[in-house]
Amino acid sequence: MIKNERQYRITKNQVDRFSQTLANLRRRPAEAKDVHPLIAKAQEDALQSQLADLKEQLQEYEALKSGHFDLDALNAVAELPTLLIKARIAQGLRQKDLAERLGLKEQQIQRYEATDYATASLTRIKEVANVLGGETYQSPQTTGSR
Repeated sequence: MIKNERQYRITKNQVDRFSQTLANLRRRPAEAKDVHPLIAKAQEDALQSQLADLKEQLQEYEALKSGHFDLDALNAVAELPTLLIKARIAQGLRQKDLAERLGLKEQQIQRYEATDYATASLTRIKEVANVLGGETYQSPQTTGSR
């Protein structure tokens, strides 16, 4: 996601460079290519894919700059604590189970839920969401660092 004007300019430059590289790749005569046709096709496909991603990011940023954003999406932030608690319950997890998966004490999950995650960092909220969303989470003790 493009977050500011500097990133926007950099992305526009990348689009120009990828477009030029792709055009140069397509202009080379088939017999002059010193690359196997399958590799050349893979290179072209990779460039096209990256170019499409960059163009999509530019379009999204330009739409946002012109005011196109669904402000109702911000309601999800306000509802997130309740959604996390509901997801835990719906998965049949006790607070203790969630705590174990996160490498925390049960009391910490109890505090988070009692305060609607008001004291939890955004990083911690993401970790909880990832665990409840089915992604595996390794605590800092098992990963060695963070």
